[in-house]
Parts: sequence; structure tokens; C-alpha cells
Amino acid sequence: MTAGLIERASLRQQAASLPTVHKWEVFNALCEARARFGVTDRDLAVLNALLTFHKPTQITDGDRTVVFPSNATLSQRAHGMPESTLRRHVAALVNAGLILRNDSPNGKRYATRTRGGDMVRAFGFDLRPLLVRAREILEAAEEVREERETLRIARDDVAILRRDASKLIAYGAEAHPDDRWDTPRTALAELGKMLRRKLDLSALTDLRQRMEKLVEKLHGLLGMSVDCATETSASDSQNERHYTESDKTSYESEQPAKPETTVPLGLVLKACPEVLIYSDRQVNTWRDLVAAMAYVRAMMGITKETWDHAITCMGAEKAAITCAAILQRMNEVQSPGGYMRSLALKAMDGSYSPAPMVMSLLRRQAAV
Repeated sequence: MTAGLIERASLRQQAASLPTVHKWEVFNALCEARARFGVTDRDLAVLNALLTFHKPTQITDGDRTVVFPSNATLSQRAHGMPESTLRRHVAALVNAGLILRNDSPNGKRYATRTRGGDMVRAFGFDLRPLLVRAREILEAAEEVREERETLRIARDDVAILRRDASKLIAYGAEAHPDDRWDTPRTALAELGKMLRRKLDLSALTDLRQRMEKLVEKLHGLLGMSVDCATETSASDSQNERHYTESDKTSYESEQPAKPETTVPLGLVLKACPEVLIYSDRQVNTWRDLVAAMAYVRAMMGITKETWDHAITCMGAEKAAITCAAILQRMNEVQSPGGYMRSLALKAMDGSYSPAPMVMSLLRRQAAV
């Protein structure tokens, strides 16, 4: 006799946490929370076999909850598991307090019946602990699901930050080809190696913080301001310029280091997610983006004449990026058409690039 045996025997007298429970519902919950109860998948395979000998789908307090299969029959239901292995897993289920042994005087498993065939008493394995602990098992499974979802979200956040850092480094290296990107590139590679392992929530949280610091450092190297420091004109006139520069960080006045450099399409779509909402097509290539903005620009009040002029001055890709950035800030632009024309004029003399607009929108998202 041990303290563990006494504790497990007390399950016979404990009140059921629920009056009835679907046996497969509690079994599936136990599969999700098996680590909480110290059982393995092989232990649960044996429990699954035992449950098949309980004919009702519900385990109800007061009903017959004892099953009494022979070792040979139970082994067959457990997909041919050897009897020695079977006994070990049955013992694990008993030790975990999920089933109880209801031994007969001679140690055999059987049931006594009346002449009419009604069962009087059964000796075997009692499934009542599943009913007694049903609420505990179901709550544990819900907690495991929540933890798994939290872990998934944390891992997704890290993956998104890693992707953003990679694109920022690629863009920065193209716009400013020097050795300032070597350290961030090496740091990103080292952090990326950590994702190959199965990390717990604490490790993922630490990794996310390190990724955020890296992205913040890249924002600094690219000169991305927290806000674009622009304001909307109160009038629709004033030479059709509806943004005024408040300081040198305004993305209109910021001069690109290499005017011919194109922002990666992935960064454009991240900075301007409204495009995907209003577009009439999937945007997977630059051609898709140009076609999408040719469709959306009419909804924005940009005429075909203004659109064609912008393409002539900027090129199709840069015109599409500019239009997408204006769409993303529609609540701040009183006249999208006038704003588009003013930027097209800047592009004619080489003083405009859409890259700072995209970077400013990305910085805004990061600051939220």
C-alpha cells in the first residue's frame, strides 16, 4: 500500500465533476493535454482500446463504467500490442489516475449476471475517473490550445519581422551599396538560425524583441522618420499642391540616393495593404500592381489623363507605387488627382522617388 494507491482509490468515492460526458470528447481533450497528465500517445492508444469496450457513447455517473476485456482481446483492439507492453501502458493509465483496477477475487476480469442476463457486478478496468476528472481534462485541453495559439502567433510575429528585416536590408544595400549593411545582415542570419529549433514562448518572446531592435536599427540606417511630418492643405487650389513641407523629413522633399532604385514589391504591399482590398485582381508582380492601380485610381478621383501623365513622368511602376501610397493615406489627401500631378512634376526634374513614401508608411505601422 502506498500514498499513490490510496489517492487513486479515493477516485471511487469522489463526486463526478460532470453528470455525463461524451467519452470521445474527453478522450480527444486528453490527447491534447496528455503532457499535463503524464501519459504518452502509446498510453492513450490503450485507453482508446478500453473505451471501445464501453458501448454507450456517454459515460454517465451511476451507469456501468467497468470494462473487462481479456488481455488477448485488448491486445487485438490495440493493434496487436504485445501483452507485456500492454500491461505497462495500463499501469501508466492507472498511475495517472485515468482508470482504476476493479480486481476480482481471483484476479480475472469478468462480470456476474442474473439468470435473465442482467449484469450484477463487473471486475476489470473502471472508466469512472474520466468522468470524475472530465472538467479538469477539458479545461487543461483548452489551456493547451490557447498556449499553442499564443506560441503560433509569437512565431508568426518573428517570421514577419525576419522577412521585413531581410527586405529592408536588400533595399538598403541596393540604394546605398556600402558596408553598413554587413552587421545587420550577419545579425539577421544568426537570429534566423534560432528559428530552426522548437522554441518555447519565453525564447520566442526574447527573439521577437531582438528582431524588433534589428528592424528599428534598419529604420535608422534608412532614415525612416516616425511620421512624415506633412499636413494637408485646407484648400483644393494653391497650384494643386495639397501637402506642405514642415521640415526636411517630409517624404516629398527627401531626395533619393539613387532615383532609379525601385522599392521591392513586397514592401510596397506591406506598406499599402489597402491596395489588396480595392484591387480587382491578385497582386503578385509589378504588372499586376500597375493594372490594379489603373483600376483603383478611378475610385480615388484620379483621371485617366493624370494617370497617363504620371506614367510618362515617373514610369509605370513608380506611378503605381505613388498611387498606392496615396490610396493608403486617402483620409489625409483632399485632392488625390492634384497631389498626383504635383508629384509627377517633381519626377520630371528627378527630384521625386516613391521610396521615402513607402518607408514612411512602414515606419507608421511599426510605431502603432
